[in-house]
Amino acid sequence: MTTPIHPDILSQKIACSVCLKEVPMSSALMPEGADYVGHFCGIECYAEFAAQQNAAATAQPENQRGSQK
Repeated sequence: MTTPIHPDILSQKIACSVCLKEVPMSSALMPEGADYVGHFCGIECYAEFAAQQNAAATAQPENQRGSQK
């Protein structure tokens, strides 16, 4: 069973993880990661975040990536 979300929560504002623009919680994109949830004001900021994460992962030396054997 799903718990209904209280309207006061949806009216709260949260900062975009990239540009820090405040957006209503009800309209924020919320991609979930392994360790956190990111909030984005739109697809452009999410794409920028994804590109930064990809660049950081490819720049990291192989022995620091935690590759499984």
